[in-house]
Amino acid sequence: MGDEADESGIPATVLDAYKRAESRLARSSPGCNLEWELLAAIGRVESGHARGGDVTSDGTTHNPILGPVLNGNGFANITDTDGGEYDGDTSHDRAVGPMQFIPSTWATWGSDGNDDGERDPDNVYDAALAAGRYLCAGGRDLSSQADLEAAILGYNQSESYLRTVLTWYDFYKEGGADPVPDGSGADPGDRSDGISTPTPPPDRSGNGKPGKDGEDGKGGGKGDGNVDGNVGGDGKDPGGEEPSPPDDGDDTPGEPVPTIADLRVASAQSSTAYTGADFAERPKVRAVTSRGAGVSAKTVTFSIQGQTGAVFDGGGKTASVTTNSSGYATAPVVGAGKLTGEFTIRATAGSGVSPVDFAAEVEASYGLARMGDAALTAAAGGEFGAVEAKVTYRGGPAVKAPVTAAMVTEAGEQNDKGPYFTDADGNPVRKLNLTTADDGTVALPTIHAGDAAGTFLLLLTTNEGVTLTLELTVE
Repeated sequence: MGDEADESGIPATVLDAYKRAESRLARSSPGCNLEWELLAAIGRVESGHARGGDVTSDGTTHNPILGPVLNGNGFANITDTDGGEYDGDTSHDRAVGPMQFIPSTWATWGSDGNDDGERDPDNVYDAALAAGRYLCAGGRDLSSQADLEAAILGYNQSESYLRTVLTWYDFYKEGGADPVPDGSGADPGDRSDGISTPTPPPDRSGNGKPGKDGEDGKGGGKGDGNVDGNVGGDGKDPGGEEPSPPDDGDDTPGEPVPTIADLRVASAQSSTAYTGADFAERPKVRAVTSRGAGVSAKTVTFSIQGQTGAVFDGGGKTASVTTNSSGYATAPVVGAGKLTGEFTIRATAGSGVSPVDFAAEVEASYGLARMGDAALTAAAGGEFGAVEAKVTYRGGPAVKAPVTAAMVTEAGEQNDKGPYFTDADGNPVRKLNLTTADDGTVALPTIHAGDAAGTFLLLLTTNEGVTLTLELTVE
């Protein structure tokens, strides 16, 4: 290992991935309070920051980073779940990428951290965001020491792993990290995948003592021998939005395993979002026994039902969540999509347990409506009264929003007969480009009736494609 200066350096692309994941999660999961230093600590232990930053400019590793074969020989026994797509092994799974995801876990948590349309566990941007989402699952607040430790243990159920990650976490929080050129980071062989033993960072105090992990002066170990040192690597499927919590060791031999008798509503039962946005409310239930006690480590499935474009974070219509130690399960963030209307989010917990429904509605982000409702009628050769409309965006005025006003036929084509506007020279025109005022309103110029009697159509259109058709009657 190098000196402290070497240890504090993180390859620039890898460091950027950690910080970008923190920023993304600050928006999507603000209550989680995830800090990039935690991702850096885990990334340091799991892969030596992607083998010292051996990545391309877009964050993809030059060579695969693979954990040991999970064939039960000293590690968990996990038969192949991905057909070798990620780990190249069609017999057993192996942890993959800078943050060491088991393929089956990646199938649930895989993320697109660099917005290239792909979810690649070998890409440090994708892997860092996925790891952050995994750590934040179940409504955890990582500013709480209890939640922080539970999240790390959920990543790898090993006390020595926990101590080592926490020591690196403190190391980066106390002294920060210096970006260094890709390919020149810390010793990439120092990893938690069983190839070598991860060690804590040097002591910043200058007293020559080892890091806080390990009273024997050697620091943390590679795990307890029952897990592979990688996310999801204990052989359990974390499933959905919250990883299974580690065993707290409090089970009493012979005590019956609690079963769910009822699901109780633990959040608002209706919510609204605008198209293209996320729902602020996340459906939450509590699984309880017949006596009302919370039931932990049970699966609750949330499903989106009805004609809607809404999906859970990650793109699916269903999400399985494991109840926490108090029996609570919270659905992932729901993205509204582009289709307006009502739909239902249903929580289920198996046969014999009544489902719980949450009502949801998607409203159009942009609105366009006429101000006033008087009939638009004019005598031939005359003029129509004032016509005014208002454009809204997510409930407020759309300021300086472009609006097109055009006289059209029933087929939507421009009509060269009937009512018209005039240009600066007084010539008839039947299409104008207008802009809303600061209050979102747009006042149309004078509309001349023309000489032909009949009913004509005036079409208003926003840049977003929202339309309003008004009838103009010439008598």
